[in-house]
This record gives sequence, C-alpha cells and structure tokens, in this order.
Amino acid sequence: MSQLWKCCDAIGEAAVRAGCRFFAGYPITPQSPILEYLSWRLPEVGGVFIQAESELAAINIVLGSAASGVRAMTASSSPGISLMQEGISYMAGCELPAVIVNMNRGGPGLAGIQPNQGDYFQATKGGGHGDYRTPTLAPSSTQEAVDFLFLAFDLADKYRNPVVVLGDSFLAGIMESVKMPEEWSPPFQEKPWALTGCQGRDPQLIKSLYLGPGELTQHNWNLKEKYQVIEERETQWEEFMLDDARLVVVAFGTAARIVKTAIKKGREKGLKVGLLRPITLYPFPFKILEDLTSTGARFLVAELNTGQMLEDVERAVKQEVAFLGRPAAVFYPEEALKKIEEIY
Repeated sequence: MSQLWKCCDAIGEAAVRAGCRFFAGYPITPQSPILEYLSWRLPEVGGVFIQAESELAAINIVLGSAASGVRAMTASSSPGISLMQEGISYMAGCELPAVIVNMNRGGPGLAGIQPNQGDYFQATKGGGHGDYRTPTLAPSSTQEAVDFLFLAFDLADKYRNPVVVLGDSFLAGIMESVKMPEEWSPPFQEKPWALTGCQGRDPQLIKSLYLGPGELTQHNWNLKEKYQVIEERETQWEEFMLDDARLVVVAFGTAARIVKTAIKKGREKGLKVGLLRPITLYPFPFKILEDLTSTGARFLVAELNTGQMLEDVERAVKQEVAFLGRPAAVFYPEEALKKIEEIY
C-alpha cells in the first residue's frame, strides 16, 4: 500500500528495512531529517544511533562498525561529505561496506541550501586520496530513494565497498506517495572477513596500510579489477522516448525529472527528443551513449551545476555536446524546452 512520505524520513525507514542497524552522523541542512528519524527509529529495532561530534568522527565510527560486519550507514550534505573524504578513502582501502547518503546542497564552500548537483565529481571520481571509486546511485523520486537504499546496501556487501546515494535538497524537501517494501533484510549476515573476535579461529586483520615490497601496488591492482567488474555488471540507466530521438538529453536526479516534462511538451510539438538518465553515475553508462551516436543523434546535457557530468558525456559521444546548467537553483521545464528548440 502506498503512503505519503517525506523523502528523508523514507530514506531512514528504507535503511532500517534494508537491515541497517548502525548510524553515525552529524546535523546539516538538508540532510538532518534523516538523522532525526533514525535517532528514534533505530533503537526501536535494536539498532545503534550515534550523533557524532563532527562529520570526521561520524565516518570513522561507521568504519569501525562496518568492520564488525553490521550494515552501517551515514548521511550528510555537501560540506559534510567533504569532511568525510579521508574516512571514505580509508574504507575503500580497507574494503569495508557502508552506505553514504549525500543530499547535495550548494557549493563550493559553505555556500547555501539550494538544490544543486555540484557533487558529481566528488561522488563519482573518488573524492579522497588514492585510486578508489564509490558506486553512486542517483534517485529522482522518493520511491527511487527508497528502492536505491536497498540496492546500495546489497552492492556495498557484494563488493565490500562504500556506496553513495546522491540526492539533493529539492529531493530532500519533497513529500510523495511511496510503496515501502515490506520485506526486511536480516541485520546481521555471515561475513567471514568481519572482525568479530577470534572465537576459536585465527586472528583476522582489516587494514589499508601496505608497507611491504610491492604490497600496495598489488592491492591497488586488485581494487582496480573489482571496479572493472562493477562497471561490467552494475551499470544502470533509464531510456525515455529514445526510439526515434534525433536529440538525446542526458540528465540525472532532479534535473532529469524536470527534463522529462520538457520532453513530453517537445513531443507534442513534433520534436523527436528523448532522455537518457544515468541511474548509476558510477559506473557511468558510457556504452549506451556510444551506441546512440551511431543513430546520428545529437546530445544535450542538463544538470544543476556548471558542467560536471558533461565531461563524461563528451568522453562517451566524442562530439560537441550542448549544455543547460543551473548551479544552486533549478531550471524550469519551459527553460529546458526552449533550449531543446534552440538546438534541435
């Protein structure tokens, strides 16, 4: 049965039903409602909630919890995620699974709380130090935010890697009809690598420090192989009215939601325009974009920044790509339609 949910509350409930039993975080707009929801909801199911003294503390507490094998999560917003980058790099180096929700706000710096997609580079390219990547899911609705929380925990455990769910302050502030999954994932699953005490077995070690000859080199190549598997198996996207599209708009999250309305209006005017929406920002759907170039289609990227995903689209299609950007604010369907008409 569908019910009305505020998006941040729905994310908190989805995390609980996906088996999350540990959360550490620090308040920041527009993410704070996730923290507030889990502060009372997790104890109801025997979980642990910690409001840390800072975002730096929060991510490192999550690291320790993940090492014990529990499904662990944190949530923050842009500047807070920036503060977490060292810890996220450590988790990737230690191959520890966790879910990190970023309700993207304005930037750079403290900036403001407006809708923004300026954290694309940070989320998809490895925002901290070293050769690492974090699978990144970009919901465009409250229902997808719920569904992607389940997927994020599964991917984190499957690949022993942090996974990012990237929303924005527009999504954080809306209330929509949601069908909350009834199934509950077990909070504790057998993880033979977890640090649970020796208990009759040999000691185990989780680390990201490799000082022996060639050890770190080999570790990085092992991580690279894992990321290649993720790219081969986990890339997801949505196609909308693409069958005969002469102009392909590429957009994700909130921007894609707005563009869909513009595309419908364009179709009513006889314009053969469609949408390619990356669901996984990493791994990015390069192959489908490459395939679309063979149809002779042209491309327009629309995002709430000054051009970040634009670089990946240009890399895929190897041609000039039109751009509609709006940092720290949303554009309207009418503006998107006007841009479509200008370049059609």
